[in-house]
Amino acid sequence: MIRLFDLVFSALGLLLGFPLLLVLVVIGFFDTGSPIFRQERVGRNKKPFTLVKFRTMKKDTASVASHLASADAITPFGRLLRRTKLDELPQLWNVLKGEMSLVGPRPCLFNQDELIAQRESRGVLSARPGITGLAQVNDIDMSTPVLLAETDEKMLKSLTVGAYFKYILMTVSGKGAGDRVPGKE
Repeated sequence: MIRLFDLVFSALGLLLGFPLLLVLVVIGFFDTGSPIFRQERVGRNKKPFTLVKFRTMKKDTASVASHLASADAITPFGRLLRRTKLDELPQLWNVLKGEMSLVGPRPCLFNQDELIAQRESRGVLSARPGITGLAQVNDIDMSTPVLLAETDEKMLKSLTVGAYFKYILMTVSGKGAGDRVPGKE
């Protein structure tokens, strides 16, 4: 049932949001010269996939988890995208393709060994990663791998259709800070 909701909402989001996506791409070209950011992430059952987002940092920024990045790397437009969570919109393509869900544990990088081990021991990696979830709406990010894995496990064990919509609505209404970068954000 949740996969059906993912398909419907991601397709509608991409279709109805196309004009906004186009505007953000154009502005992104002026901001960084390369508005789309692609990065290999850990997917369901540890299968790698390429996550797509709007670029919020300078092009030459090191590929690290957000909590390890420098706040100076974030562009002014990128700061706006992060604050409004519009940088996440391209991930609807990942959801449509079945690599992600709207709700699930945030996909991490393959170099985040502690988080991967914690998630693996709790069965979290057997789920599709998501754009949002219980950890995100409670400001729990990848800087606390044990807490994040515990929260992801808790969410997955109690994920109902009602909870799915609750996390989406909480995210859309501005609950949660998203992937934080220490410093000026």
